[in-house]
Amino acid sequence: MANSFFAMHSRMKYINRWALMRNTASENISQHSNDVAAIAHALAVMKNIRFGGSVNAERAAFLGLYHDMPEIITGDMPTPVKYHSKEMREEFLKVEEMACERLISMLPEDLRACYESAFFPREQDEYLWRLVKAADKISALIKCIEEKNAGNREFEKAYQSTEKAIREMKLPEADAFVAEFIPAFHLSLDEQT
Repeated sequence: MANSFFAMHSRMKYINRWALMRNTASENISQHSNDVAAIAHALAVMKNIRFGGSVNAERAAFLGLYHDMPEIITGDMPTPVKYHSKEMREEFLKVEEMACERLISMLPEDLRACYESAFFPREQDEYLWRLVKAADKISALIKCIEEKNAGNREFEKAYQSTEKAIREMKLPEADAFVAEFIPAFHLSLDEQT
């Protein structure tokens, strides 16, 4: 097989998110992963500076950058489908694992170990994965705000449930990010500058 890992990575731009909802602006997993990487990095920095942590912010960004790459193969499974039942979630986890294995196999063998941890979590990265999950939720919250700002009422319930999910994660750095940075997303460009 050709070393097609990065050719596949470039296809993230073709996988749209929020498939079951009417969108005023489409969002693909490449855009989303960029946002998640930046937010995960910020959460790690906040953890270290404000909350006595010593986590690797650059690694958090790395994990965020690749966190949805398996969706090139699986597609972006809508949350109501993915979490419909315990059995559905278990089966989808198996499909995701196969997608991860396939993507890793697209790298030259000597590079695989460097990327495997972005697809198969290591115990020492457990807290970083919590930050990536929080960043994923924060990115979804931002999308909801953008859609609501465009007059799309379709995202009102998603906004409420996503905001609640972030609070329930009980991560002080995520709460601080939401309190300090999210209000600006409610403003127009002229109001931000």
